[in-house]
Amino acid sequence: MSFTYNRTVRFQDTDAAGVVYFANVLSICHEAYEESLEASSINLKDFFTNPSVAFPIVHASVDFLRPMFVGDKLLISLIPQKIGVDKFEITYEIIVGEVVVAKAITRHVCIDVSSRSKQELSEEIIQWLETNRRDAEGVERRKSREIM
Repeated sequence: MSFTYNRTVRFQDTDAAGVVYFANVLSICHEAYEESLEASSINLKDFFTNPSVAFPIVHASVDFLRPMFVGDKLLISLIPQKIGVDKFEITYEIIVGEVVVAKAITRHVCIDVSSRSKQELSEEIIQWLETNRRDAEGVERRKSREIM
């Protein structure tokens, strides 16, 4: 995967059954998204408080494969991908140990904040998408060579 984020499950992330509350999985994924932006030298304060452009999530889904518990060490891998001139999607894998415990997707659209109308992705986001795509392709090529 192109970008990875490490996180420990905290008590506040769990529900009464002692497992990560379903909505908190998306919150954890969003943390990974923010870290990947920052790792690409995108200023988070400017990015999230820029009054002219925003990237709201228009679709989100999570598949839960195994429960996550307090103290679990999560490795969140993400791959963002451009899916149109005005939108992108991020695919996440959440791993504990070497086991994939959840998979998620968030789809984002670029909008002009004042008119709330769609607009083409900013150059900053296109660069972030390209950088992460190249990194992901490099990892996949290395994995395929290891299998041979």
